[in-house]
Amino acid sequence: MKIDHIRTFLEISNCGNFNRAAENLNVTQSTVSARVKAMEDRFGRVLFKRGHSGVELTSAGQHFRQYALNIQRLWQQAQQRISLPENFSHGIGLGSQVSLWDSLILKWIPWMRENAQSVAIHVEADYSPSLMRQLSDGLLDIGVMYNPRHTPGLIVEDLLEETLVLVATDQREVRDGWVEDYVFVDWGEEFRRRHGEAFPDMDTPAISVGLGSLGLEYILQNGGSGYFPLRVVQPYLDGGKLQLVVGGPQMQRPAYMVYPEIGRNQETLELALDGLRDIASQWG
Repeated sequence: MKIDHIRTFLEISNCGNFNRAAENLNVTQSTVSARVKAMEDRFGRVLFKRGHSGVELTSAGQHFRQYALNIQRLWQQAQQRISLPENFSHGIGLGSQVSLWDSLILKWIPWMRENAQSVAIHVEADYSPSLMRQLSDGLLDIGVMYNPRHTPGLIVEDLLEETLVLVATDQREVRDGWVEDYVFVDWGEEFRRRHGEAFPDMDTPAISVGLGSLGLEYILQNGGSGYFPLRVVQPYLDGGKLQLVVGGPQMQRPAYMVYPEIGRNQETLELALDGLRDIASQWG
């Protein structure tokens, strides 16, 4: 069985749709169908149940999924290990949400290069659900994220707390639960809950965005207000381009690091975690 067949099976099981899986894998839908048929012919069992809303795993497919995950993980580990230059003993993989890169991950990488010169470092950016899936599958060693999911075999540790402040492009204040030209930035489930408690009477904002950098760039170019990390907007506050909104409560957004109870290289894992803890202790 080819590794491309394994990737295709897992992609379909993740997204529940042949067409979407084909797009994600950058192949044709007929290629995806052919790969699935080849696997089903090999096993003599149907792996997916087709329906109007998509596909889902059959009982046989559910049993095979765990083996497929292990095969993919071992294949990727083999690729990483074999492709390492001789001056590297092993590697470590870290995934983080984009908004934590500039103040945390870009400091952690040189920290690791200085303290673990024989370790190759692989880093990538993604959202919490994908990072959790890669950690569960053994494709990453550490995940840094805002919304972890408690999963057997993985440790969730508090890392830092982000302060979100309400800012505007000119002097404003909260009046009757409303902020003029407000842009709602979706910072996650916990933020939405706290936001609802702080502004129970606020109408649905005219503009909502799912990425903080987009929201900030919008109000800087067009005017408006919104919640953003203090560390990000502090230079704009110091330069007078943004103002703190009077009466706008601060909100805390915790970030966590997630890692396996037993790492592939426990000594390197502990060192990498210590580096993140050290940098997070200087957060600001």
